[in-house]
Amino acid sequence: MSNGVLVVGDSCIDVFVYGRCTRLSPDAPVPVFVPVEQKENGGMALNVYNNLVSLGVRTEVYTNQEKIYKQRYVDQKTNHTFLRVDSNSEPIKESMSLAGIDFSLYDAIVISDYNKGFLTEELIEFVCSSHPLVFIDTKRMLGDWSDKATFIKINEVEYEKTKHTVKNDDNLIVTLGSNGCRFKGILYPVAKVDVKDMAGAGDTFLAGLVSEYLKTKSIEQSIDFANKCSTKVVQLRGVNVI
Repeated sequence: MSNGVLVVGDSCIDVFVYGRCTRLSPDAPVPVFVPVEQKENGGMALNVYNNLVSLGVRTEVYTNQEKIYKQRYVDQKTNHTFLRVDSNSEPIKESMSLAGIDFSLYDAIVISDYNKGFLTEELIEFVCSSHPLVFIDTKRMLGDWSDKATFIKINEVEYEKTKHTVKNDDNLIVTLGSNGCRFKGILYPVAKVDVKDMAGAGDTFLAGLVSEYLKTKSIEQSIDFANKCSTKVVQLRGVNVI
């Protein structure tokens, strides 16, 4: 019996502290932030997992147990971020263990690699060699370790940094923010919407891509669906699931 999808990768807790600023501090030219409400949710690999579950995909997640917090202080009215405080900027101390994982049980493997230390290039290469359908979203420079991935999702900024290391871009999906994404030289545009927050949109795109591909086996249809999913969440404040 299939277990659906396995998501592996680094995760964090996204914290959004919404508040108001009505005056400057008397002792320094900085705004005085008054917290009003707080929102928390799983980020990075956990955000991919939550989106897949929301899309009705049977999903398991294997991620770090060490808690990492990304805390943002945001103006409640304008949604302007004043400050982001990361609780742990050091690499994750624990690493992924392959003991007891039978990758063949799953329809697809999703690697959400934020390059925080939970995964290594050697582990990612092994996972890609252990399953015929592997999706990668990575912050690393691409190389031989990623050659066996079925599809690689990467944003435009990261692509510009690593394009000189890409041998074959036939499996590369480059997200372009408000311009949609590019695959095999073809642009897949998105609808123009009022963007409130881009945080987590790439995770939602990845989840939508995987969910639709499992149904249709068409990467083109899956890209269109993923674009629609990410377009919906960027119209909301904070990190959201589809």
